[in-house]
This record gives sequence, C-alpha cells and structure tokens, in this order.
Amino acid sequence: MSCKILIIEDEEKIARFIELELVHEGYEVDKCTDGREGLTKAESGNYDLILLDIMLPGLNGLEVLRRLRKTSSVPVIMLTARDAVMDKVSGLDLGADDYITKPFAIEELLARIRLVLRHKGGNAAQQSEDLTHEKLSLSVSRHEVHYGEDLIDLTAREFTLLQTLLENKNIVLSRSTLLERVWGYDYMGETNVVDVYIRYLRSKLDDVYGVHIIHTVRGVGYVIKD
Repeated sequence: MSCKILIIEDEEKIARFIELELVHEGYEVDKCTDGREGLTKAESGNYDLILLDIMLPGLNGLEVLRRLRKTSSVPVIMLTARDAVMDKVSGLDLGADDYITKPFAIEELLARIRLVLRHKGGNAAQQSEDLTHEKLSLSVSRHEVHYGEDLIDLTAREFTLLQTLLENKNIVLSRSTLLERVWGYDYMGETNVVDVYIRYLRSKLDDVYGVHIIHTVRGVGYVIKD
C-alpha cells in the first residue's frame, strides 16, 4: 500500500513539480494552495505525511501546524523560502518533524521524506500500547500524557522526547541519539537543544510533582530508570 502525502503549497508550479516527482516515486498525492483548505484536508484525510509551506494565504503554515497538532501527530515537513532561524525554530517547537528551505533539490526532499516516514514506521510497534512509569502514563494513539489523574500539557517535541525515553527505559540515551530520534535528522542548530527540552519536561513533571523521573548520566546522556 502506497503512502499518501498532502502538499499544502500556494506556488502552483512548485506544488505541481513536487506532485509529479512524488507520483513518479510511487506515492499517492493530494494538494491544495490555501492554508484553511489545507488544515481541513489534513484533519479529515488519512495522510502519512504533510508537506507544508510557511507562506500561505488564509492561514500561514505555522498556524496550520499549531492547530493541526491539537488533534494529529501526522509527520510534517515545513517548506519555506525564507532561511530565517525563527521560522525553523517556531516550526520545530510547534511539532514539525523537519524543514527544507526553497529552492531545494528534489533528491534532498525525497530523502527527507523517506527518513521521516522511516521514523514513523519504526515507532509502529510502540504505538499500539500505552507507555508507563510509576504514576506517569503516555498514550501515543491519543497523544496524551497523564501523571496520576492529571493531564500534562506538552508540546509535540516534548511529547516525542518523553516517548523516546519511555520506550528505552533503563537505557542511557546520548544527546546525539536523542537528537537523531526526536528531531529526525542531523540537527545543525544549538548543541544544547536536548538539555533545554529536558529542562522543559522536568519543569512540567519533576518540579510540579516533586519526583525525579528523568536522570542525568554525566558525560553520557539521559535515562528513565525503573
């Protein structure tokens, strides 16, 4: 069964070019040129991946992503003509799986699509059940985290980081491993991004409930221990 990809891109020539290349590679493709229409399609369609432009009429790509992440964890690759750091940071913080700056080589885009889909497929076994640690529970299918009866509000990136740690309980994961598994590619930004997001998680779990869930192994990385 082929993967189904939604292209949300207002430059019709670019959208058509990407569509033809993806169809040639064996993907099933749908596309639209408006942010609001794209959000409606993304929420109602059964897509395996979304290519989402930032500069869109109706709703910009970042707002589309923000709203989409309330109901869906479908992989998203952002497309942007602006090589601006804040666009990339905002997209990643809102839950984008990757980004690529226009103009780009189609071979690079296809490689990034394969990588994101491979990461999605690699998590399929874990998605069938909840992940737990003492009073902490994480449901991949519902995209929810609870501590006891409390629902914890996490960003998409925080959720994926916690999921990765829970899937590898009692295994120390290095920062480079977490970058690869959580950010989905060789991250070229701030080298302390993992430490920053670990602090975010601790501020919402450890600090609130007086527990010590995520352990630091100095010089190595992080682990959740039984």
